[in-house]
Amino acid sequence: MPGEYQERNRSQWIGLFVGPILFFGVLCMPVDPQMVPIRNMSALALFMGVYWFTEAIPLAMTALLPFALYPILGIMSAAEAAQQYFNTIVFLFIGGFLIALAMEQWGLHKRIALIIIRSIGGHPDRIILGFILCSGFLSMWITNTATTLLLLPIGLSMVYKLEEKFGKEAIKPFTIALMLAIAYAASVGGMATLIGSTPNLAFLSIYEKNYPNAPAFAFADWILMALPIAVVMLAFIWLILVKLLFPTGKGISLTREEIDQDYLKLGKCSPEEWWVLAIFSITALLWVTRRDLEFGFATLKGWAEAFPVIALINDATVAVLMASILFIVPTRSKPARRISATLLDSNCFSKLPWGVIILFGGGFALAEGFSVTGLADYLGDHLAILSKLPNIAIIIVICIAMTLLTEITSNTATTLVMLPILVGLSSSINVNPILLMLPTTFAASYAFMMPVATPPNAVIFGSGRLKISHFIRAGILMNVVGILTITLAVYFLAGPMLGADIHTRPSWAQ
Repeated sequence: MPGEYQERNRSQWIGLFVGPILFFGVLCMPVDPQMVPIRNMSALALFMGVYWFTEAIPLAMTALLPFALYPILGIMSAAEAAQQYFNTIVFLFIGGFLIALAMEQWGLHKRIALIIIRSIGGHPDRIILGFILCSGFLSMWITNTATTLLLLPIGLSMVYKLEEKFGKEAIKPFTIALMLAIAYAASVGGMATLIGSTPNLAFLSIYEKNYPNAPAFAFADWILMALPIAVVMLAFIWLILVKLLFPTGKGISLTREEIDQDYLKLGKCSPEEWWVLAIFSITALLWVTRRDLEFGFATLKGWAEAFPVIALINDATVAVLMASILFIVPTRSKPARRISATLLDSNCFSKLPWGVIILFGGGFALAEGFSVTGLADYLGDHLAILSKLPNIAIIIVICIAMTLLTEITSNTATTLVMLPILVGLSSSINVNPILLMLPTTFAASYAFMMPVATPPNAVIFGSGRLKISHFIRAGILMNVVGILTITLAVYFLAGPMLGADIHTRPSWAQ
């Protein structure tokens, strides 16, 4: 059945024509023969950048352009281009998303949310804190869009209860704070794990592709580095929304009994929920403990060292292996059998976000094109003027640029365009590429000012409970706090957490 037709908006029409004009304009520029690959790659990068930023055509279709145009432009063969579209990062995403689908199908996400809220209490400030913790935690494992979609109806049910009891106007500050808290916490929580947001996976692939001899980023390494930043930001979300901008009046609260009623409606935890919870927990544990964990006073040996083929195992292996169990475990309760004979069936593959997967592939292909043509180094050399700034100032500039760009563009597309350029810049100013790539990736998740900035913002805005002015008022403060938090964390803490010197160029990056 055909979907509903959507007309292009003004920016999309502009992008539709500007992209090809820039593409052919650059291709027609006379250059030295040795610069032809760089010119051709620049033309395609501009073309894709315009189409990605304006969404003139679907993002996934833009991502397929390298496969079609690389052979024509003499950058690489079709076979070589095709290899860029499917790698271990894609399998990690697929495995993680299948587990997330199982959580949604059997209602485990609702139970987790209400357990957190029950444990926090019924005061509005505590309810918001509960939703922040729940949104942040869930978005570590499932997409921030899915997290927001799952929590929005639960949040609105809390709003309705308070409105019935105290009136709509009296709890308006609570409503605004709660809606924003769900969206903001989903964006922040997603940065805490490798599978939590697409910019994180984009970073991992581009990093591994450009630096094959670099120490691998394991799941535990990322959590150790990113989780403290996320926790600090979640605390600031609560303080800014609840205590500074939208404080709720006194005397407004839900009783424990009212919250219990919502939880009791879920009934007893089904065998299917227990199975999904077990598989989810074991998967997370295997991800975290795959490699050695350094605690300073002791070292916890990773389980992968027990295998002679340790170098062949990665987090994607775990994701796909554990996800496969979901197709083996049978459902036991009669109501469940009407949904599926096993925890997941073949219908779930139609729910996978194939557009995002293709978008990943296009970003990887773009990054490879930047590398093989020398465009990344060329741009890095011309951005070397930033070397006159202190490293901490460079990070601030990068964070500000990414935050502003992702307010109006796709954070994944922006990350995929920026990271290859920063690979070249890190070489030109002779610093560890992690110093530039990490803040870029983190800042991509910190777009708080506009409803269109991130999918969570758009979902929450669609509830009809917020105005754009609410996003701008809270988003300005959140952006400033986010930029400062990322800058200080990466500059001072990323090195010790990763056990590396990120301020000097390592031998693996030469």
